[in-house]
Amino acid sequence: MIPRYSRPQMVSIWEPESRFRIWFEIEAHAMDAMAKLGIVPAEAAAAVWARGQFEVDRIDAIEAEVKHDVIAFLTNVAEHVGEEARFLHQGMTSSDVLDTCLAVQLARASDLLIADLDALLAVIKRRAFEHKLTPTIGRSHGIHAEPVTFGLKLAQAYAEFSRCRARMVAAREEVATCAISGAVGTFANIDPSVEAYVAEKMGLAVEPVSTQVIPRDRHAMFFATLGVIASSVERLAIEVRHLQRTEVLEAEEYFAPGQKGSSAMPHKRNPVLTENLTGLARLVRGYVTPALENVALWHERDISHSSVERMIGPDATVTLDFALARLTGVIDKLLVYPERMQKNLDKMGGLVHSQRVLLALTQAGASREDSYRLVQRNAMKVWESDGALSLLELLKADADVTRWLSPAQIEEKFDLGYHLKHVDTIFDRVFSDT
Repeated sequence: MIPRYSRPQMVSIWEPESRFRIWFEIEAHAMDAMAKLGIVPAEAAAAVWARGQFEVDRIDAIEAEVKHDVIAFLTNVAEHVGEEARFLHQGMTSSDVLDTCLAVQLARASDLLIADLDALLAVIKRRAFEHKLTPTIGRSHGIHAEPVTFGLKLAQAYAEFSRCRARMVAAREEVATCAISGAVGTFANIDPSVEAYVAEKMGLAVEPVSTQVIPRDRHAMFFATLGVIASSVERLAIEVRHLQRTEVLEAEEYFAPGQKGSSAMPHKRNPVLTENLTGLARLVRGYVTPALENVALWHERDISHSSVERMIGPDATVTLDFALARLTGVIDKLLVYPERMQKNLDKMGGLVHSQRVLLALTQAGASREDSYRLVQRNAMKVWESDGALSLLELLKADADVTRWLSPAQIEEKFDLGYHLKHVDTIFDRVFSDT
């Protein structure tokens, strides 16, 4: 990914220096295990740890000649280790190194993403409780529906990202497996205990059947999880974008002193961060399909997955890491306007209370069809007046309505607090375990 959308800690996982360091550790730990079995001299294993080094530039130069990255790496390490290097890579194949390394990288990336989600959840929770009882209009199809609170909007986001965190933890476990099983995965030339030893040292589980490569259904699940999380990022980002529209303006991104919104129009305050998040989410989801297509490899192995993973591994994790951090900042500094929320609630002349009147009429004895017709005919007058008329007053003046409900009974159905009576229940459900 380009530096504009990257954070250093995640980027460092994918840098050549980090990748080759993991390769070295895999090879060195494998030699230790083989030394314990008497397959290689203990002095050779010690020599690798003592003198083993590598240089990225040198590996690149060797690879330019031999056209094989693992051979280039081993050749460079051997230049430092000396004669004992002949015991490196005993019974191993390139995939043992590459796949196990990728598992380590994805596990480390997962740890950062889980930490990102924890930071986001903490911010969402704080803002949710801050606005637990801040009334605002709920919308369906983008149209005013019934009252909710801004805290409930955020509680929904908290619950969703809690599920995202659980999925990320599961994805980490799914992808963090080690394969040191040799050509076509039969352990013909390497003992299975070597794999178990390396797995323990690298913080991985043993892959039960590697067929030379770790099965790519694991990776598909991992990248699909990133795609789901990205979609949740976009969902919350779009909510902010809608709320920031001039006609709504119930909340908006923080606008810093000296910030400029437009090169042409000095008045503009645009939702640029959440628009950016929408775009980044599209990218992360775009990496899911190639990961799914990587599952179907030829026989025991091919390398059609390799070029894909060299790109989507860094790009997907780096992009999502950046997006989660950006969303955390947006919610942390989000400007919320309760007065505008109340103004919008009141904009349509009380239409948001129509269902309560409908239900009251049915409970008073009117048929549901007649109740709906009576409320709707008055509601449409308010709608067509753009809220200039009052639904409450029209209903109180409608003899067909007052046949069933007294003016006082009708007025009681326009109580905003009625809609908020179960906010505590919902908050308890969402936050009881936090």
